[in-house]
Amino acid sequence: MAQERANVATFKGNPITLIGPELKVGDTAPDFRLNKNLMEEATLQDFAGKIKLISVVPSLDTGVCDAQTRRFNQEASDLGDDVVVLTVSADLPFAQARWCGAAGVDRVITLSDYKDNSFGKAYGVLIKEFALDMRAVFVVDKDNKIQYVEYLKEMTEHPDYEKPVAAVKALLS
Repeated sequence: MAQERANVATFKGNPITLIGPELKVGDTAPDFRLNKNLMEEATLQDFAGKIKLISVVPSLDTGVCDAQTRRFNQEASDLGDDVVVLTVSADLPFAQARWCGAAGVDRVITLSDYKDNSFGKAYGVLIKEFALDMRAVFVVDKDNKIQYVEYLKEMTEHPDYEKPVAAVKALLS
């Protein structure tokens, strides 16, 4: 049975429960199995040798998630080839592809946690009440150690954009 963390976050001020562990800096990043499309999956190993900035959003079709993904897409252009920026949501893969096309987002890889919420459970971001992933940001180094983590306390708020980008840049120097 997965760990439940009650009252650690809210949605519009109402408490929600997150399923999975609270990961910390220094932890080994858990593996994941996410969908690139309906037939093709991606795992942590697919990004071996890269620094990974993982932006987690509930759904790309909301204002804050849209802005968050656009912002990290913009930041990705300055981070170079040793960095991959992933956006994880529970949106269906074809909805993610449609959104990226309409938004002109081309530097972020969108991955879907819709099938079994395995990413959400492993990274402690699965919202029990909604079966969506809570907004969070992780920076994982080339050795799959977590170097930065931010779990948002309120689902509708923006993450800190500067700190994860600074963490990535520190790993590049």
